[in-house]
Amino acid sequence: MPLEVVAIPALSDNYIWMLHDPASAETVVVDPGEVQPVLAMAQERGWTITQIWNTHWHPDHVGGNALIREATGATITGPAAEADKIETLDVMVSEGEQVRIGDVVGNILAVGAHTAGHIAIHLPGEQIVFTGDTLFAMGCGRLFEGTPADMFAAMAKLAALPGETRVYCGHEYTVANGRYAVAAEPDNAAAKAALGEAERLRAAGKPTLPTTIAAERATNPFMRAATADELGQRRIAKDSFKG
Repeated sequence: MPLEVVAIPALSDNYIWMLHDPASAETVVVDPGEVQPVLAMAQERGWTITQIWNTHWHPDHVGGNALIREATGATITGPAAEADKIETLDVMVSEGEQVRIGDVVGNILAVGAHTAGHIAIHLPGEQIVFTGDTLFAMGCGRLFEGTPADMFAAMAKLAALPGETRVYCGHEYTVANGRYAVAAEPDNAAAKAALGEAERLRAAGKPTLPTTIAAERATNPFMRAATADELGQRRIAKDSFKG
């Protein structure tokens, strides 16, 4: 049976992802910035949380770690390069290492840029990748600790995944990102269509995620940048964009 993935809205615009394997009855929470919505969703579905996976150290992604572990006994896994900033980690992983939920394997990808030690978690057998705050639908994360060259490399690494890979990222930024994408590439019909669909979904109170790698290749101005310098210029423009 395929894994089940549930979106848990949190804070102002975060998504916490809950991943359940019916075969093993394991449940993983990805980037829990809050506690109560996570515990409530697990109780509602009758799932037992066994693991937490963190993509990076920011409090809106790890703030629920300690209390969820206290309530469930879950094991917490996250980036080894940020272990000094995530005090709750039980298991530290780096690129080339793996995580598991039941028999399903997740490969660790180093995508440092938003934060220096940021990781993504790619489950190739399930065609899923959790990208935290590195790759968003039609956007990328702010460069708090990395450089445009770091983000360019991260975008290239994620773009190389199979196109059908579903992308689960950390925030509901799609409409704002889409408005910038259309401004950055006004002749991009795919970006215009994606923005229209995102606006329709949000008007209906629905998430715009997941996106796919193929969709990002077609619509995301940061994934479509030809050079690190171009990506950097687009990131600067996005930060000042008022559309």
